[in-house]
Amino acid sequence: MSTPPPPHALFAMDPVHLHELFPPALMSRLRRLVRIDPALVVRDFTDPAAAAALNRAEVLITGWGCPHLGAPVLDGAPRLRTVLHAAGSVRHLVGEPFWARGLTLSSAVRANALPVAEYTLAAILLSGKDAFGLRERFRTERAYPAPTEYAAVGNLGRRVGLIGASRVGRRVLELLRPFDLAVSLYDPYVDAVEAARLGAVPLPLDELLRTSTVVSVHAPDIPETRGMLSRERLALIPDGGVLINTSRGALVDHTALTEELVRGRLGAVLDVTDPEPLPADSPLHGLPNVFLTPHIAGSLGNELARLGGTVVAELERMAAGLPPEHPVRRAELAISA
Repeated sequence: MSTPPPPHALFAMDPVHLHELFPPALMSRLRRLVRIDPALVVRDFTDPAAAAALNRAEVLITGWGCPHLGAPVLDGAPRLRTVLHAAGSVRHLVGEPFWARGLTLSSAVRANALPVAEYTLAAILLSGKDAFGLRERFRTERAYPAPTEYAAVGNLGRRVGLIGASRVGRRVLELLRPFDLAVSLYDPYVDAVEAARLGAVPLPLDELLRTSTVVSVHAPDIPETRGMLSRERLALIPDGGVLINTSRGALVDHTALTEELVRGRLGAVLDVTDPEPLPADSPLHGLPNVFLTPHIAGSLGNELARLGGTVVAELERMAAGLPPEHPVRRAELAISA
């Protein structure tokens, strides 16, 4: 009995990412699994060449820059059965027409969570040592502080609060286990038994803020979470506390946060802001108690190959007749990124 030919596939993303997502060895593996033209990377499904390829595609390999897969796109893809997203969130990508078709969707969100968690771990530990603030002071004064000025510095028993047991949040909790930290968690979907299994004490949000000197945000950007760190809640964080945000800027009242940071009452490590990027005249750019990075916590550079590798691994499972390892289910999107 003859082996059926590999399925037709199509890339749909910003082409600038393609070669980092699928370096040569990974692209070779991919091309043994599907019939795909690496020179055709679609950003506009109405383009005639794209329309022809979409019409025969059984698999769509998407990434950052892929247009929304609405009804007109799906109408032009009668053979489509699987979408493999070589990035994180798919909330912008699919809607009701997609789910009505009963298509399979997989995302590399778990792979993308790894570098975000690593960034967060580094930020927590460096914040506990006041490395960011002391670095700025050392650069200005060019002299060591007196030993008595280190009384509040150190990570032994430091209270760290995580907001959200997302994939990133769970990986952060895993990475924190070897350290002598007191870790608490706020997540309305996690009970005490699961929190204990994750290595954290479950707390209501306001109590977590009152009792944590480092607060790290890992909740999804959904209507229920936007602005959750309001002026009143930011005021609960103890003096000298540090807010770390690698999730979304919209979860924080940035006007109130800016006021707290300008006053010097709090510090912050911000990889995301609202708006993003911040205006050039934002005072946060010049504050010694603020460590700003340009949305780098997620996969960048050679880390993108981890996302492409997730897609190739899913294709290998498909070829073996197995279900995807990283499926996205409609019900999950209401409470996830």
